[in-house]
Amino acid sequence: MATPSASAIRVAVVLLAESSLFELAVPCAVFGQGGDEATPPWYELTLCATAPGVQRGPGGLRLEAEQGIEALDAADLVIVPACLMNGYEPPAALLDALRAAHTRGARIASLCSGAFVLAAAGLLDGREAATHWMYADELRRRHPRVDVNEHALYVDGGDILTSAGTAAAIDLCLHIVRGDYGTAAAAEVGRRMVVAPHREGDQSQYARPKGPERPATPTAKGLAAVLDWAVARLDRPLTVAELAARAGLGLRTFERHFAREVGTTPLKWLNQQRVVQARVLLETTDLPVDTVAERSGLGTGDGLRQHFRRALGTTPAAYRRTFRGGARPTAAAAATAGRARGA
Repeated sequence: MATPSASAIRVAVVLLAESSLFELAVPCAVFGQGGDEATPPWYELTLCATAPGVQRGPGGLRLEAEQGIEALDAADLVIVPACLMNGYEPPAALLDALRAAHTRGARIASLCSGAFVLAAAGLLDGREAATHWMYADELRRRHPRVDVNEHALYVDGGDILTSAGTAAAIDLCLHIVRGDYGTAAAAEVGRRMVVAPHREGDQSQYARPKGPERPATPTAKGLAAVLDWAVARLDRPLTVAELAARAGLGLRTFERHFAREVGTTPLKWLNQQRVVQARVLLETTDLPVDTVAERSGLGTGDGLRQHFRRALGTTPAAYRRTFRGGARPTAAAAATAGRARGA
């Protein structure tokens, strides 16, 4: 494991009064356990409290942080976990500290209902923001200047990042790792946590359907085996009809269940996975761009460049320079690599 040093990315996770335990634990698990031997200096995690003393957690749990809110003064990344939706009012000192951290250039991220804290600080005014779909209407009501996206798993605005609830908090934290250290590092953290290493930010949340919905047929429950089969064969010219046959479903039925379960279309998902595969190959091998394109199923080098430009706003060569050699990318390079929401 890499040992944090002066060049590590300093992460401050805010312990709110009556914090939601899961969203508090997620950034601690992702950023607090270190990278592998090939990773440059990792994240340096600090848990800080908005009020002195012991904070009350769910189920009678008692939580206490060693540092106060002044820890935000030195943070490169500030994470605000979910607050309990029971009339919680963030203290003025926290709102001031968040505004000051943002002004000096720190990234600010909220998880689930933590978006309400960022909105109260005025950091989401005029911005697109994600939160749990259950709280979207309430966020709109309280903060009408926020462009609430109740469908996205997470939204990356560069300096401000927001996520939906629970599992989407993991998605956003892994997305941050991907932008800072590359796809391979994020995948390794995902494997350690035994979670899927990459879900796009614009995939849909599992919101309650607006009207009655017929239950899925037994053969359509769970497409994980089909997705794993496809990921192992990305270099092949896979078709949606082939995936549907693998799932034992008709084409239209498969597309309907795919959209419901994965949150996007089969073709878009395949292209996303191929870009992910290309990123891993660029980060971890010296293969020529044409070979990377062939092995990831994106055809030629020109095809790979088009996909990279559309998905990441950069070129394969520039991406490889950013993430090879063990050097942490600059903030500008990381922002370019992760510019597309959920890329």
